[in-house]
Amino acid sequence: MLERHQLAEQFLQTVNAQLSAKGYLLKEGTVVDASLIAAPSSTKNGSGKRDPEMHQTKKGNQWHFGMKAHIGVDADSGLVHTVVGTAANVNDVTQAHALVHGKEADVFGDAGYQGIDKREEVQELKVRWHVALRPGKRRALDKSTVSGALVDELERVKARIRARVEHPFRVIKRQFGHLRVRYRGLIKNTQQLHTLFALSNLWMMRGRLMREARA
Repeated sequence: MLERHQLAEQFLQTVNAQLSAKGYLLKEGTVVDASLIAAPSSTKNGSGKRDPEMHQTKKGNQWHFGMKAHIGVDADSGLVHTVVGTAANVNDVTQAHALVHGKEADVFGDAGYQGIDKREEVQELKVRWHVALRPGKRRALDKSTVSGALVDELERVKARIRARVEHPFRVIKRQFGHLRVRYRGLIKNTQQLHTLFALSNLWMMRGRLMREARA
């Protein structure tokens, strides 16, 4: 029922409408990112097979099996406004266009989103893309020069803004314990992610909401 009527998406939209009305969700900028959610890789289950909608991907020197939660968050507050679920092997940059709400002027992403401005699906978006330099290029900057120092400082500023996207991931994984998928298939798990991120928005704003309620 939740999947058929998209109630989880509606829940996230309703929570955000309330937070936006209170001025907590500014929608002037978006930070995009993705995080892996593990799925059981064992075939010791009723079907004798791994979930066909989950896939493996390599991060660093480790292989991971599961799905990815892609999110777009408000660059000012860190509140999640958009959620997309895919298999783990889907490249982050391919989902960036789906993570913007259309009202922002600026979008920030880590080095995994390099080349986003050249992709066909973003050409109609009227946003400025602020993507991190790849680590090797940043290390190669000559910070003794004015231009090198300026670029490095710009990277620091972008990194501080991007850091806001880590908070909701930390909330759903550490506070809510969502380290592994709960269901088979992407649809149900993506629905659950919508619910969890809606709750994480309330968790992140709980202090302000409680003070407002007591006032």
